[in-house]
Amino acid sequence: MAANQSIPPQVSIVVPAYNEAVRIGESIRKIEAFLKKMPWKAEVIVVDDGSKDDTADVVSGMTFPGLRVIRNNPNRGKGFAVRTGVLDSLGEYVLFTDADLSAPIDELEKLLKAAQEQRADVVIGSRAVDRSYIEIHQSRGRELGGIVFNLMVKTILGLRIHDTQCGFKLFKRSKAIPVFQKMTITGFGFDPELLFLAKRSRLKILELPVRWSHAEGSKIRFATDSVRMFSDLLRIRWNQISGRYS
Repeated sequence: MAANQSIPPQVSIVVPAYNEAVRIGESIRKIEAFLKKMPWKAEVIVVDDGSKDDTADVVSGMTFPGLRVIRNNPNRGKGFAVRTGVLDSLGEYVLFTDADLSAPIDELEKLLKAAQEQRADVVIGSRAVDRSYIEIHQSRGRELGGIVFNLMVKTILGLRIHDTQCGFKLFKRSKAIPVFQKMTITGFGFDPELLFLAKRSRLKILELPVRWSHAEGSKIRFATDSVRMFSDLLRIRWNQISGRYS
């Protein structure tokens, strides 16, 4: 169902989805139940990134005010899907969240309150600020891989952020649109580029601990995607040196 554009929503929720037909319906129902308790208007944008299953059809068969689907074809990557959804959003604030809701959707209240009270342009949900918030951990290997990757982010990009990869981030839309427009990375390595560009644009960034539970079915292929994400860090630095972000 298309959003009523006569009154812009306060919050847009962007959900990138690739082959999520099995769980996307339950995730959308959880988002719907949460939004019914909130005093502000919202929209939910599911960006189907070239799925080979019935992801888009499942969402299209659901109806509640503000829910809509954008279809990318072919598959372009999570970063491209998030960028597509954010650039098409209408809200004063825009959240992107993983389709598995590893961070429960009600954590949005915490991020939104921080953004409003502290006048932040970007509020990042983090697993690393306080790991006691993690309810179900990833494998030890994946957790160590994440720690190593964030050390590389700090070293190569100079970002003093504990967890760049948590898929739960809120943006002040008017400040974030120019940042998303400059993105060049379409895959899983888009988060560091996005935050690097936000910092370069002098946006105020906060990082808050959020409840998080590992969900099976991750689309990340640990070996190949780890190499690609490292090369993305070098690409970001090269883009900066060569003036591509100017």
